[in-house]
Amino acid sequence: MAGEEQRRRWSLQGKTALVTGGTKGIGHAIVEELAGFGVIIHTCARDEAHLNECLSKWKNKGFQVTGSVCDVSSWTEREKLMQTVYSLFDAKLSILINNAGAIRSKPTIEHTAEDFSFHISTNLESAYHFSQLAHPLLKASGCGNIVFISSISGVVSLSISSIYSATKGAMNQLARNLACEWASDSIRANSVAPTFIATPLVDNAFDDEFKKW
Repeated sequence: MAGEEQRRRWSLQGKTALVTGGTKGIGHAIVEELAGFGVIIHTCARDEAHLNECLSKWKNKGFQVTGSVCDVSSWTEREKLMQTVYSLFDAKLSILINNAGAIRSKPTIEHTAEDFSFHISTNLESAYHFSQLAHPLLKASGCGNIVFISSISGVVSLSISSIYSATKGAMNQLARNLACEWASDSIRANSVAPTFIATPLVDNAFDDEFKKW
């Protein structure tokens, strides 16, 4: 009886969520956790084959997850994705997880203008734009939630990538601003800043010696 009561208390049955970059690493774990609580989820990824593979596995687990191919660094693709979410969830969205991100680990003096644009558009601009686009849907839900997946590098200095760290620091401040600005619309905004986690992003960005640290 106690177990059933606990499940009801923590149930998110019927809630809807958009999780960007949900096929790998932290995003994949978020999708599975939310789906386990009964959330109906839409996610996105750049790799169509891998996205379809994940969707098939989630279907076999009984999870309610759909997905779209989307490069979150593209303004038009972000708008197209949100149009899909609007249609799927009848213009209401309970949860937005701004998870998609990327890193090119280099010393500051080696970063190019293209590196700068890549980090800004993928990490910060996408989160900002998705939040803007999702606002009316989150407001319509009556109790919207935005979670920004940031990084400890946005809080303290780490010698990984100054541009990456700057985007995560800006993301933390964006969460603070939206939490205050949109509180009257019953929308909460929070930022989560994990340290290094064994994900494909970390594996690809750093050498073995750094990962031992």
